[in-house]
Amino acid sequence: MKRLQLPGRILFLSEDPEKIGAQLAGGDLGLDAALPLRDDVSTDEMTPQTVCLLFDERIGAGLLLAYKAGDRHPIVRNAIKEGGFSVVVAGKRYGKGSSREHSPLAHVAAGIRLIIAASFERIFRQNCDNLGLFTSSDLGLIERIQGGEAVCVEELVSRRETLAADLLRSGGLLAYGKQQGIAASAASAAAVVESGGPQTLVEKILARHALVPHRPLASGAGGFVRADWRFSIDYYTGMIAHILHSNFERPVAMHERDRILLFEDHLTYAHRSPIHVRQGLLPAVKSLSRAHQDFAAEYGLRNHGYLPGGEGSEGICHAMMAEMYALPGQVVVGTDSHTTHSGALGCLAFGVGSTDMAFSMVYGAIRLSVPQTLRIELNGRLPAGVSAKDLVLHLLALPDIKAGGGVGKVFEFAGPAIAQLSTDARATLTNMTAELGGFAGIVAPDAETQRFLRERRGIDFRLEPWMRSDAGARYAAIIAVDCAALSPMVARPGDPGNGLALAGIERRTKVDIAYGGSCTAGKREDFDQYHAVLAWAAGRGLRAAAGVQLYLQFGTMAVRDYCVERGYLAAFERVGAEMLLPSCGACAGGGPGSSTRADQVTISAINRNFPGRSGPGEVWLASPLTVAASAIAGELVSFEELRERFRA
Repeated sequence: MKRLQLPGRILFLSEDPEKIGAQLAGGDLGLDAALPLRDDVSTDEMTPQTVCLLFDERIGAGLLLAYKAGDRHPIVRNAIKEGGFSVVVAGKRYGKGSSREHSPLAHVAAGIRLIIAASFERIFRQNCDNLGLFTSSDLGLIERIQGGEAVCVEELVSRRETLAADLLRSGGLLAYGKQQGIAASAASAAAVVESGGPQTLVEKILARHALVPHRPLASGAGGFVRADWRFSIDYYTGMIAHILHSNFERPVAMHERDRILLFEDHLTYAHRSPIHVRQGLLPAVKSLSRAHQDFAAEYGLRNHGYLPGGEGSEGICHAMMAEMYALPGQVVVGTDSHTTHSGALGCLAFGVGSTDMAFSMVYGAIRLSVPQTLRIELNGRLPAGVSAKDLVLHLLALPDIKAGGGVGKVFEFAGPAIAQLSTDARATLTNMTAELGGFAGIVAPDAETQRFLRERRGIDFRLEPWMRSDAGARYAAIIAVDCAALSPMVARPGDPGNGLALAGIERRTKVDIAYGGSCTAGKREDFDQYHAVLAWAAGRGLRAAAGVQLYLQFGTMAVRDYCVERGYLAAFERVGAEMLLPSCGACAGGGPGSSTRADQVTISAINRNFPGRSGPGEVWLASPLTVAASAIAGELVSFEELRERFRA
């Protein structure tokens, strides 16, 4: 039997920075000595934005460069590669956050052949499988490896679903595809399969997109489905091109290229990003952008790119997918974890890695393991001043979710309160399914979906009877939320799951930066909320508090046009807000709104606040209403609290 040789050392990712330092200095630890292991190591820590500018073997030098133990970042450039490690060991939910394949690729390039963790995030582990990088949750392997034993490959894959095991035996996804001859032509599309019992909406979508002979209907099974839309963003297109041209004859034959889209949205403000400017990274940014644009030109792919003048873009990919492309019942995949955004329209939308996307460009199919579905039953009515962002921060703070209860699952948002929420608000929920650890988020299409498609896109969409979950469909669990009991929420720095009711915080943190924007909070309804607060403030002669920088960044040019038509810009300017053209910007640490010093505090409407994601300072997450109110007050406050201060 084939065995995995692991001649290198084991790196234990401890919470203690001294233990990390001792290992990097040449000392070896056992598991007991390394405890406690760090949980929730994010892909932002594995490969920060500066490392993501690379897409080949050079990336290994930056592995875990932003890893935080205690209050320190003990891992320096090249430390893991030069330390001779072949195994990494960590705690729960290893690989949280972004879908960036840079993170598993950096492990491979640094010499890591096996990752052992208590649990893994779905996209990260799938990306590892695609690269042929082994992962395991069996801590019992550690002592055997330290004793010099080579681990049997069959032992490593025995508990994985069949397709994942086959990929690892084959050496990765592309090698498997060549061996199996996967195809997603119309002739190979499976007919609708009725299970004979009640189904969830996601089960129905998968049945209509499954490939023969791979028909992934059973929960946990691995298989392939046709993708209606596939898209890549500027951070990943160069890597995809590198993967394709390394594995297939050039030019590569693309499957339905008119269904492949490209977006330049993450780095369009890099010229105003302190970290990119100070570290001399702009040439690398230009190289990455050139690789993206060259790929689009070579294959005749539609690219939503830079605006004339070179500042800002047409829009953030997720917002544009909802505004222009995605439709109920479709399958949408993109190289970003927040692809889940489009699930607000009733489609199955999820993030994938670069190898998955390269595979789909050739074969038209995308790999998945069929997820279970969690039903989020939203009851009651959200109080005034409480938004979808507060609702999702509440969900993130639930103990079962924080413990990983949502990892790899579909979050189906349903219940009476859904009818109150616009598609923009629903998109906040489905977008932040990525933070909940979910595979995807979805809302069954209804009259509101039809209104959105008609008013935003001029489409008179006909709902079909199958586009809803059946009564009696099976769910992994049902989580009931009393929306009427919710209040404005914030999440403490470090993790989106650090949620707190704002009213319960006695000592209010002073803020230096207030940022409103990103795919999560750069939509039309979000700007309605910024305007509600800031027009109120402007009418009373108020401005952003002294020392507070307030940034508002449009999600798309259509959102900017909406704000111009509504006359919003005058109020924004009167309170001192700096308006920014569309870009992911500060959310991805790539533009104004990012902190520049560790002592700075940001209140932000973005979706995640992992260490270092939006600069070296601390980031509090909040709703658009709370971000705008806090900018005026100079400290964390809700809009109602701000108004109360001026009523006194």
